[in-house]
Amino acid sequence: MSNEADWQLRTFRTGDMGLITARQSILYGEGYGWGRSMEALIGEISSAFLRNFKDGREQCWIAERDGQMLGAVFLVEDDAETARLRLLHVEPEARGMGIGSALVHQCTDFAREAGYHRIVLWTHAVLHSARRLYAAEGYVLTGSETHDDFGKPEVSEHWLLELA
Repeated sequence: MSNEADWQLRTFRTGDMGLITARQSILYGEGYGWGRSMEALIGEISSAFLRNFKDGREQCWIAERDGQMLGAVFLVEDDAETARLRLLHVEPEARGMGIGSALVHQCTDFAREAGYHRIVLWTHAVLHSARRLYAAEGYVLTGSETHDDFGKPEVSEHWLLELA
């Protein structure tokens, strides 16, 4: 599926989970100082996705250009009626191209087709661009708390999109 003349969305394939883990760990480390614990969390999420993949209920999409990953997102089953959007990222050089909104919208379309009633997600207040994408898609903030799991205090947020 092509959304732009110079990039496409595709589903995941062998090797993508390692690339996603590496790139997100590097980006979060450089941008926010989130280190080893964040990398471990991303690795656990991507490994669990592969290990427990539910075809027709879960998916990972990659935005790419000429074979280079420009961004990615996961949609996984939380329960029979609830999907969870996870690990959205867009590479710095690809920001402003509509990739983030295309990835988020792809999750919404897939969740509806899979029969979910809602999508939830967990993010952080410092991730301003991602928060704008979620709000534009219709997600609402449902709660927040402060934690120091990534080495310093951060405000984490819970968001919800009702599909029904």
